[in-house]
Amino acid sequence: RSGSSVCFTLQCVTVLPVCGRNRPEGKILETVGVFEAVKQHGKYETGQLFLHSVFGYRGIVLFPWHARLYDRDITPPIKPEPPGAHGSKEVKGKTHTYYQVLIDTRDCPHISQRSQTEAVTFLANHDDSRALYAIPGLDYVSHEDILPYNSTEQVPIQHELFERFLMYNPAKSPPFTARDTLKAWQEKNHPWLELSDVHRETTENIRVTVIPFYMGMREAQNSHVYWWRYCIRLENMGSEVVQLRERHWRIFSLSGTLETVRGRGVVGREPVLSKEQPAFQYSSHVSLQAPSGHMWGTFRIERTDGSHFDVRIPPFSLESNKDDKAPPAGYTF
Repeated sequence: RSGSSVCFTLQCVTVLPVCGRNRPEGKILETVGVFEAVKQHGKYETGQLFLHSVFGYRGIVLFPWHARLYDRDITPPIKPEPPGAHGSKEVKGKTHTYYQVLIDTRDCPHISQRSQTEAVTFLANHDDSRALYAIPGLDYVSHEDILPYNSTEQVPIQHELFERFLMYNPAKSPPFTARDTLKAWQEKNHPWLELSDVHRETTENIRVTVIPFYMGMREAQNSHVYWWRYCIRLENMGSEVVQLRERHWRIFSLSGTLETVRGRGVVGREPVLSKEQPAFQYSSHVSLQAPSGHMWGTFRIERTDGSHFDVRIPPFSLESNKDDKAPPAGYTF
């Protein structure tokens, strides 16, 4: 320890105190950098290196987003909420900072608490309304999830976009500045990247956070199909080990349809949430034949004694109020 900085080493993205215990035989730890003080006020700048406080990966900040956080845990209900009801709370959003970041590809295989390496998905640039493509290793990170650090390396993060988007400038702090290609890419793809609303609710110590993204509209069989991506994080805020067993979605479309979706787990998995690995995150997609709608639902959670309880998924809007422009451009993957 030197002042407020802490030197740390990292072989993989396990929690730091147990990394040595889990280190594969024959592997040695390498110095990654020096922790910096966490920012209580203000925002992190483009080029800030960080460790993700929940998922443990190394990353670098590209640019911030100012989202509206609708937290149902801090707003009292206006009137008693009947069992199973959603929407009887008037929740006021507050501004919260998120960041578009690059994930170090060396850490991706070790992020077991994620259903996949996080990626930004887009509609494909052709007539197939179901075709999607993705840019892997892009993530959205909340301000409180960032553990900032610095490094003496000129290329401290391994990602194919690192040197396209950022350049080393030792006269700056942090010493990585945005290239014109990053600024142009952000401007061109702003409608598809923008994070605007975040929804959060906790049931029996299980917190669910939802971030929806509008992806655009395509024509299919003489009708319009509107697409959204949504990212969900489940966090166990308590000490009891639990497992997600089922999902139950209600999807309402402005066209007047109400769809019910039930199934085992999420994205083919039934994650365990424990004190050692308290969070799980995944992304999925939904399409409607209307320009807006709503989604809400529950996750069925099982305790170690076999008993169950339902965790509410906060209701969120599916809005298409952005201009439907051409699909993202700037790079082909």
